[in-house]
Amino acid sequence: MSSSTKPRRRSATARTAAIAALLVAGFLPATFAVADAPPPSLTGSDFEIDPDANLRVDVMGDLDWNNVTEIRTPDNAIGNADTSFGQGTKENTAVPTIVDGGIPPNKSDLRFFGLHQEGSTSDGFLHLYWTRVQDPSGSTNMDFELNQSRIKSANGVTPMRTVGDLLITYDLEGGGTRPTISLRRWTSDGVWSAAEDLSATGDATGSINKLNPISAAEGGVLGPLTNNTFGEASIRLSAIFGAGNGTCRTLGSAYLKSRASGGSFNAALKDFIPPANVDISNCGSVKILKTDDRDVELEGAEFTLYRNFAPLTPPLGAEDIVTTLKCTTDANGECTILNVPTGDYIVHETVVPAGHDAAPDKAITVDADEEETVSFVDPRQRGAILITKLRKHAAAGAGNTAHAGVEFSVDGGATKETNALGQVCFDNLEFGSHTVHEVTPAGYKPQDDQTVTVNNKASCSDSPFVGETAQFVNVPLSNITVSFASQVQGGTLAKISCTGLAATPADGTPGAFDDTSETFEDLEPGTYTCTVVVDP
Repeated sequence: MSSSTKPRRRSATARTAAIAALLVAGFLPATFAVADAPPPSLTGSDFEIDPDANLRVDVMGDLDWNNVTEIRTPDNAIGNADTSFGQGTKENTAVPTIVDGGIPPNKSDLRFFGLHQEGSTSDGFLHLYWTRVQDPSGSTNMDFELNQSRIKSANGVTPMRTVGDLLITYDLEGGGTRPTISLRRWTSDGVWSAAEDLSATGDATGSINKLNPISAAEGGVLGPLTNNTFGEASIRLSAIFGAGNGTCRTLGSAYLKSRASGGSFNAALKDFIPPANVDISNCGSVKILKTDDRDVELEGAEFTLYRNFAPLTPPLGAEDIVTTLKCTTDANGECTILNVPTGDYIVHETVVPAGHDAAPDKAITVDADEEETVSFVDPRQRGAILITKLRKHAAAGAGNTAHAGVEFSVDGGATKETNALGQVCFDNLEFGSHTVHEVTPAGYKPQDDQTVTVNNKASCSDSPFVGETAQFVNVPLSNITVSFASQVQGGTLAKISCTGLAATPADGTPGAFDDTSETFEDLEPGTYTCTVVVDP
């Protein structure tokens, strides 16, 4: 609820100590039973609903109107300057008629109403009070209307009614001290439903200051209050919203009305205090933070909430999914699912960003008016490169054969050797481009590095292998030596010439043919032509 706090309830130990101190001091009878707030307050609540209504805290550590921040709304005026309902307006009048002229004091001329929410809607309470100018004759009949919409109706003051709006009635017979608190709901027929007596079920309680006036000091901004001019009530929020019914509803507006005495729900409405904005909801929200395993935000991940009635493992049944409760992460890797009814859920990643594996499901509990934040980390998918190493065979028609014992590396990492099949595999590779390098064995032509793009999820242990592949074919190299020798010293000379070959002199310096012996190294398989001309 906006403009109010929701204090946490004290532990049983702390409360017991406080009650014990009061018993020792003589402020409470020895027969008093330890509860949350003393009766007639509701069990489980820290808020005091007193036998004779007041605003002060009577038991140390409890809550009452003097130590909470409530939503407090005054009437726009009292007496003859006031506005009121007229022309026979009753509770089932969809758009009440508002008139000027004021309310006579003996018709419950209202002054203030207040609301305070304690705890969440799953286990909390709604506390209400009203004040009036003086005690009128006859019964006391007050109605708190709580609307989901804040949009004004045709009268420009009261909100438009929506199916499911609430009416909490406070009815007290003349001379009584304990009101009957009932609940009605606005129906699709345009009328309030039959009353649910919350007092009888233990879901509501209330009182009026019948015996004692309230001083100006205690009343504060409410002022001094004479007998029978201040009433209060508490209602379990679970009774209002229905515990665990899976329906999300938010109440955004509240106002107070007085009915003519006599106790009839169909009696004419009299005074009213204009609506105040409230925020009472049985819904929470779920914020999702999505990254990969490098803490990079991921966009485009869709998450869906499933009802967690029991341990579940997707795929889940259609009856378990709440199809409207989903969201998709933005560029910051975030998304929020709003209007989530309180309860237990499984958060399941229904759309996984490309190149990533889905994060495991997470179980969460959503509380009313709370945002549950949950983080998911999608591991980046990894791929693999299977390298096949072949060598050309010298025998005609033999083709290429596997080359074992050749070392390879990927991206400059550790080397691995090819097996008897001429294969070696590297996995756990991120998606993207990778450089494959061969450590060329002696006697073979060096191979250029290959760039391989990994974009398939794969592992070297896959069968069949579905990753990327690369092939290297080693070409054996040869040396050719052409030599000339005269049998008779100085008897003949020769000139050696080879097409397309550069001689490699003994000293390693390129030079002209020496016409005696020429060596050509690191030659790939092919046809080479050399001519030796012998000059007698």
